[in-house]
Amino acid sequence: MKLEGGCQCGDVRYRVEGEPLHAAFCHCADCRKSAGAPVVAWGAFKHDEFEVLQGDAAVFNSSGTAMRHFCPRCGTGLWYTNAEYLPGIVDIQIATLDDPEALPPGAHIQVAERLSWMKDTTQVPEFERYPGG
Repeated sequence: MKLEGGCQCGDVRYRVEGEPLHAAFCHCADCRKSAGAPVVAWGAFKHDEFEVLQGDAAVFNSSGTAMRHFCPRCGTGLWYTNAEYLPGIVDIQIATLDDPEALPPGAHIQVAERLSWMKDTTQVPEFERYPGG
């Protein structure tokens, strides 16, 4: 599998080539705070299968050895590394892929920290576009 992606403004671009170790929705509080979202979808790859094609990502140590890489211009979160807990792994935010449909999550992780209102969203009304617009 060969995938490319990048930030919203286009300054930082990356490529990964290989099979994902896993793809999952993460519900941890650290991911929620970092993304400003109730859940983040991640695809894990071996570090040697990942390369930065363009630009320099900024890095924020969000907790212990958790290193969150993001675009310094537009702020898009891009990838995550953690040498202590995920040695040799790069976790890519799936939504930053050019084709996020290519890597559907297959699990929910860190559900002990999941927001209660994210447990079942199937009953929430859906709209094709912004309602009333």
